[in-house]
Amino acid sequence: MMLNETRRSKAHFDYILTALIFGLAAFGVLSVSVATFSTASDTEDTLLNYIVASHYGLRQAIFFLISPVVIGVITFFPYEFIRRRSQLFYYFACGLLLVALGGQAAGVKAWIDILWGYTLQPSEFVKLACIIVTAKYLEKNDDPMGSWSSAIRLVLLMGVPWLLTLTQGEMGSVLVMIFVFGIMLFFGGIRLKVLGGIIAAGVIALAVLYAVTMASGSDNYRITRILSFVNPALVDEAATYQVNNSKIAIGSGGLNGVGIFVQGSFSQLDYVPEDWTDFIFSTIGEAFGFTGCLFVVGLYLLMILRLLYLARYTADRFGQMIIIGVMSMMLFHVFENVGMTTGLMPVTGIPLPFLSYGGSNLITNMAGIGLVLNVVRNRSVTNSELLTPQTRLRNKYVQ
Repeated sequence: MMLNETRRSKAHFDYILTALIFGLAAFGVLSVSVATFSTASDTEDTLLNYIVASHYGLRQAIFFLISPVVIGVITFFPYEFIRRRSQLFYYFACGLLLVALGGQAAGVKAWIDILWGYTLQPSEFVKLACIIVTAKYLEKNDDPMGSWSSAIRLVLLMGVPWLLTLTQGEMGSVLVMIFVFGIMLFFGGIRLKVLGGIIAAGVIALAVLYAVTMASGSDNYRITRILSFVNPALVDEAATYQVNNSKIAIGSGGLNGVGIFVQGSFSQLDYVPEDWTDFIFSTIGEAFGFTGCLFVVGLYLLMILRLLYLARYTADRFGQMIIIGVMSMMLFHVFENVGMTTGLMPVTGIPLPFLSYGGSNLITNMAGIGLVLNVVRNRSVTNSELLTPQTRLRNKYVQ
């Protein structure tokens, strides 16, 4: 093994990845505050006062301050416990999904009331649980889906949280989990023909399940979202209002944006619905312009490339699959969110990692990065010498 590979495979705390995600999260606090500030409040023109005066900005700042604790706890959590007790996280997440069925918000039964108006969204945490349990399965099986029994077992294992999440109306979260599952299987060594068959079967099964959940008529607005993306002429103007206004807001930012906390801006006038959560990218586009959007996308690209780099030099199969799972989760969120706010993808309600308002979303993303840091901190250089030819081939995909 080359000396250069040995150095890159050493266990360490990855400060580069940590700096990237905290930079994004800090920018998220600013963006949420810009999207929700009010000119009615009597406050001095300072950044801190604007954040404090913004209800959602202040709450996002609180979540941001909690983030280092989340990162620290998960980074230094016993790695072998995560590996050996992976199913505990799975059962706990599924249990939270069952509890959430009793609550409802905006037609979606996906939140659990906690205290002081704060809520918990289990579908966010179940993504990480699925990543952990899938990584454990792939660690034990060099040929995923190599037999009917293993295929059925894995599909049933994933089908339970997917069905529970779909029942709650969280179609976007299900799409994320399916994408993550497929990417992990690909890097885990599954044959492409088998993966293609699974994807086709999964799409059919998802369509059938979704049709069943629509029987009550409560999910008709999701069909409207799809139709408005395929052919806006098939729906009324109200169905395309959010996306149209989002594109106008982003375009109005021009090259360098209109600035932050500007009276009469689209953000201040609430021109784009939910521009502090799912449509935060429209706020960034208006306030910081094309330059700001390019900066944000660039940070995400660096984060994805860093995760791929860390996976490439992680010999431990379980740990490598954890990193691949977190990377694919972030990738889908960014691609879909930026796409839907610019009209290139249908609206699914998927938040932008580290930037969109939401404690469950931010804490889940921080926990995912914490898992990656835990893997990198506990990996062994000597294990790199034990790589099988199949593992070496898989690592080439990660480069």
